Order: sequence, then structure tokens, then C-alpha cells
Amino acid sequence: MEELTVGTRVDHPRYGEGIVSKNNLTAYEIFFERGGKIEITKRNTDLTVLEANTDAPKNSLSLKEIEKVMSYVLDKYGALNEVVPLGEKWEGGTMLLQPANPDLKPKEIPIETFFHKIVMLRDRLRVLEQNINSSSSLSDEEKVNIQQYITRSYGSLTTFNILFAEKEHYFVGAKTK
Repeated sequence: MEELTVGTRVDHPRYGEGIVSKNNLTAYEIFFERGGKIEITKRNTDLTVLEANTDAPKNSLSLKEIEKVMSYVLDKYGALNEVVPLGEKWEGGTMLLQPANPDLKPKEIPIETFFHKIVMLRDRLRVLEQNINSSSSLSDEEKVNIQQYITRSYGSLTTFNILFAEKEHYFVGAKTK
């Protein structure tokens, strides 16, 4: 159901006709003829709109709007960790680092652990990129110069693209002409 504004006339099977008097984050406060002031959650499907008040300004954010703002802020500051799937052929696998010296023991690392570190590196590069682009103390020329290093870093990491299940998660460096 769409967001109701203050002054909207509604009908409820139990309480009859009423008028929305308050629009809270998760509920409406409604004055009903047969029930007086009652708070009804926004998830309630028993309300029928009789007459929408289109002239009234919205006095609060909807839950969807708050979620959108929160997602933007969390993403901007790198607090959202995207779930990036590992290619199926690597799941459960290990990476073996074999030293040239036969007296030294090889190091075995689960692919999932290595993959997680690669994804975290990519996420941190993205946050660094966002911080550079939103910096007020750097000139546009300085931002472009620093951005080139990040792009080259992505290019250096393209070897690890074989670990990703989907191409949209690949590292992409500077394109050659």
C-alpha cells in the first residue's frame, strides 16, 4: 500500500471510517468513528483508502526512503560488504605456495581465505576512490592523478579475475588503445 498522508480518509472493517492524524515511521495514528484514536501498523492490509489527501505534505520519510538513504551512506563509507561469489571450480580448494628451497615447508591456504582478502582489497580500493573523489582539499587535477594510480592497481590485480564467478566483479585496469 502507498504511504498515507495526514488527513486521508480510510475505512477499517472493525473500526469503520477514520482519518489519518499522524504518519509515524512504522504506523499510522487514525481517529475512527467507532474506536477513537488507534495506532495501526503500516503493514496492516485491512485499511481501504476512501479519499486520499493529496494536498497534505509528507511529514515523514517512508521506510523505503530511509533504507535508501542508509544504503547510500553505508556504501559511501565502505560499511557495506558486497557478497561476491567465488567461482564454483575453486570452492573447497587450496592454494599451495611452494618455496624453491626444498628444506622449507610449503604453505597451504584455503582459496576462500585468499579470495576474501582479494575482495576486501577491492572494497578498500573503492572506498579510497570515493574518499579521493569527495575530498574538498584536493584539486580536480590532483584527484585525476591519484585516480590513475588506483586504476593501475586494478590493472595489476586482473590476474585474480579467474577466482570470480561473475564478470561484473572483475578488476578492470586502464584500457590500452
